[in-house]
Amino acid sequence: MDTLVVLKALSNETRYNILQWFKDPDKNFEPQINLPRNSDFKGICVSSIRKKTGLAQSVISGHLTHLQQAGLLESKHISQWTYYRRNEENIKRFKEQLQLDL
Repeated sequence: MDTLVVLKALSNETRYNILQWFKDPDKNFEPQINLPRNSDFKGICVSSIRKKTGLAQSVISGHLTHLQQAGLLESKHISQWTYYRRNEENIKRFKEQLQLDL
């Protein structure tokens, strides 16, 4: 994981907020009614993130791509929707690396 790539991803307020909201998705987003109940991937769809931010879907997709490329989010395509969630393992690694670096 490249620490600078992660820091650049987090330097944008919207991306930072998205990552914070994903910490407690049940509190911050509407129920994901299209996500199958038996799915092992509990994530949030792009349209819910768009509603929360009030930004265009294309803008949100760009932010999600940045966060995913930085290793902070993971995604899964289920039916016609793409769902995102935090990559807790990589976030933990980033925090450990940052502690060592600074």
